[in-house]
Amino acid sequence: MDKIVLDAQGLMCPMPIVKLAKKIKEMKVGETLELIADDVGSKEDVPAWCKRTGNELIESREENGVFRFLIKKRQ
Repeated sequence: MDKIVLDAQGLMCPMPIVKLAKKIKEMKVGETLELIADDVGSKEDVPAWCKRTGNELIESREENGVFRFLIKKRQ
């Protein structure tokens, strides 16, 4: 299954979440999105957004100050 990649590097809070919310609305249930961000706030914002919206955070990792989140659309 292909995943959609959303590169939000260089964007500061709340733009990574704004872009994530917009992109996930365009997706079908069950599709997966990888969000790449370098805003340190996204480390807490993305899991909180997933919990609030009912989407599934499959994976979250940090590499050299870059955060990668794998999110599955649930509804």
